[in-house]
Order: sequence, then structure tokens, then C-alpha cells
Amino acid sequence: MFDEPNEGPKERAFDPNQRAREKSDEFRTHAEICAVFEGHRKFDAEMLLGLEDQLARDIQRGVAGLEKSKSPDSPILPRASAAEVTAVLSLPRTRGLSTNDYHIHRRPGEVRIVRWLEGDQVDAFYERIQAHFDVALNQYRQEERQTHGWKQDRKTLAYLAALDAIDVRLADRYLRDVIRKHQVFVLWTLTADEMDILHLCDYVMGVPAANIVGAASSPPDEPTERDRAWFFKLFSLCGINEGVEQMCLFTYLQKSDDTFDSAW
Repeated sequence: MFDEPNEGPKERAFDPNQRAREKSDEFRTHAEICAVFEGHRKFDAEMLLGLEDQLARDIQRGVAGLEKSKSPDSPILPRASAAEVTAVLSLPRTRGLSTNDYHIHRRPGEVRIVRWLEGDQVDAFYERIQAHFDVALNQYRQEERQTHGWKQDRKTLAYLAALDAIDVRLADRYLRDVIRKHQVFVLWTLTADEMDILHLCDYVMGVPAANIVGAASSPPDEPTERDRAWFFKLFSLCGINEGVEQMCLFTYLQKSDDTFDSAW
């Protein structure tokens, strides 16, 4: 997943600081996906099939509308969206749905997954996202220093120094203190045109892909890259609701196949 730098002419012209920032962003994305989807392996979260079709679509429309309502320059939602946000965050209480678990609605070639977190569960989420990031970054630092540390050219040394200088507190990156201090609502999104469904299900979630997408949509025994590719979009809605820190993590997955109509 983490490719070593090539040694071609273009690579010799790389910007050390830019490359370090790109690796940091890559590790942050990986950490977020792990923290969102590892609940079954790490926190006894259940995979609950049967989320009502209408409710799944209502949540999707709700978070999509919130995405349109915010400025492209900031994840903070406008105050005018507060009622819509609280309606989504309050669904576990108003509809009798469990937090921590994964509520799944699926049909051929399409899956919606909703997971709510609150209180200590939110604390655990931020602890895990930071841990995943730190492990990936530290491992990569060691590998890069072992592979390239003997080189004495200026850019390689600057790149290794830039990697060493990365100091990211992901709770700050996701505005957690701002949310708690100013009582604002925040919406983050993450999109991948081709998510490897086997990596997401088998490796991160710890369940066979068929358990999530259904046997008919699951990749065959010897899958091609196309078989494994799904469109992926994650909405992370965060805020304080009724005095409790809460998150709603809504994921839309669609098989990368022209025979299915996009819901977006």
C-alpha cells in the first residue's frame, strides 16, 4: 500500500515537504477508514442487516443535503442546519437503534452502512484513529530511513527530516475541541472511486465480503481488480446533541459496474 519512491528523473525533482505531506494524508485516510470500520473486530460491534429502506434513504438524503449546505472551505455546518443534524444524531433514541453497531441496508450492487457513536465510544474512535496513524507513520519512517538513510543528497535528507517533523493530532484535525467548545456541528466526507471491497471487509472489518454486500455482489474466488472495486463515500457527522458528544458515520458503497445506476 505504501510504495517506495522511484528513482527516475521526475522523482529526483520531487519536493521533500510536499511528499511528506502526501504520505501524512495517506496515513490519515487509512487511519480514518480503520477507525470507522474496525468495530466488529475491536469493540464487539454487530453487523445488523435489515436497516429499513426508507430510513436508509432518508439518512442518505439528510447527510447529502448537509454536505451541500456547508461552505466548501470549511467542514463546519451552518447554524441553520442544526435541526437536520440533531434529527440524524438522535435516530438511535427516536428509532430504537443501537450505537456502536453497523446498521446495514443492501440490494444488489449497493450497500448503505450507518454507525452511531456517543460518549465513550467517540473517545475510543479518536484514540484508535490516532493509534492507526502513529503506527503507520512510524513504520514508514523506519523503512524509509533504512532504505534511503545512507544517501547524502540534499533532497533525500530533507525528505527524511520532513517525515520526522510530522506531528499530527487527529482530534485537532477533525476539530474535536472546536466542536465541544463552540457547540458546532461538523461534517467530513471521504470519497474513493475504487475501494477494494475485499480489503475493507476481510482485512479492516474482519468479515467476509458476502456478509456485507451479499453473496450475489461479492467478488468471485479469483477476482479481478474490477471485481474488487466499489465506489465508496463516507460521511462523518459530529457534534454535541443533548449534552452528549455524538457521531453518525454513514457509508454508501456501489459496485463499480456500469449496469448499476448511481444514487449520487
